[in-house]
Amino acid sequence: MGTRGHGVDLRIEGVAKRYGGTAALDHVDLHIAAGELVALLGPSGSGKTTLLRVIAGLLPADGGRVLFGDTDATLLSLRERNVGFVFQQYALFRHMTVAENIAFGLRSRPRAKRPDRATIRRRVEELLALIQLPGYGDRYPEQLSGGQKQRVALARALAIDPTVLLLDEPFGALDAKVRVELRRWLRRLHDQTGQTTVFVTHDQDEALELADRVVVLREGRIEQAGTPDEIYGAPASPYVFDFIGRASVVEGRVEGGRFVVDGQAAGFEADGVADGPASLYLRPHDAAFVAPGDGLQARVAALARQAGRITVELELPGQSRRLEVDLVAAPGVATPATGDAVGVRLLKYRVYPGQR
Repeated sequence: MGTRGHGVDLRIEGVAKRYGGTAALDHVDLHIAAGELVALLGPSGSGKTTLLRVIAGLLPADGGRVLFGDTDATLLSLRERNVGFVFQQYALFRHMTVAENIAFGLRSRPRAKRPDRATIRRRVEELLALIQLPGYGDRYPEQLSGGQKQRVALARALAIDPTVLLLDEPFGALDAKVRVELRRWLRRLHDQTGQTTVFVTHDQDEALELADRVVVLREGRIEQAGTPDEIYGAPASPYVFDFIGRASVVEGRVEGGRFVVDGQAAGFEADGVADGPASLYLRPHDAAFVAPGDGLQARVAALARQAGRITVELELPGQSRRLEVDLVAAPGVATPATGDAVGVRLLKYRVYPGQR
């Protein structure tokens, strides 16, 4: 038993799950490659935790299949699937030492499949080193910090050499600083172990920083799956654009491949978008101020200051929502004042057909 995991392909084929008249999962198809770290991202009720629990065998699917490599795991129990599962609340056994917690899954195996004591002891020591807690085996959970508890929970999940590692909001109970430290640690751990890993989060920063691929769910369906750069930089729908990062929206229409806004002289390229009502989406850092008379015409409504950043809120004639433009807060950076008339140049944007 080494510390290196045995990543397997994970295939979800047409998986459905209903609660009464509501489809929690609506015939979901997803392929996760061996050794890949994938984030399931979405708001409450999007189906992400339900999908994780169906993969684990904690919930039966109403339709479809779950395959681990060539093995159809759909009808296998949680134990038979041999998944490693980590919950938000650690779920460590308080009356057991750290070493006993890590060894629990191995000691719980049927006698014929249970490693001997020396092998289990070696495995625990390997994992304590892997999670950077050597010498902590004799401590009890109450003697650990939140971040240390979650690392022990991960070690316990890895001890059984799981087919896949499943993490349900693993950092949700930790404060912001510890969350950032632990997710970077988890990424390094994943690179060491090569374990096929699926984790659920509603935190977009967490998903974009940690995952090889992000799967955005909405009302039981996959809205988009792709690399963090694809999800952030090329959102497939207004929903994804709005959900990932900060978005500003300008309503208008497309005429002959150009996005135009009522009362504005400036138009913007919208190749491939059919004529008719449309919405232009952009990030606050993808716009710049130009002289009044150029670009979109707006008036400064408010300024919001944060560490290292000033967000300028703009009112555009005929628009119900404000446009936001980010500026670096630094000496010498010119900042418009409330009430100023300004021009705005759009550096990068996406136009979607239909009104929001």
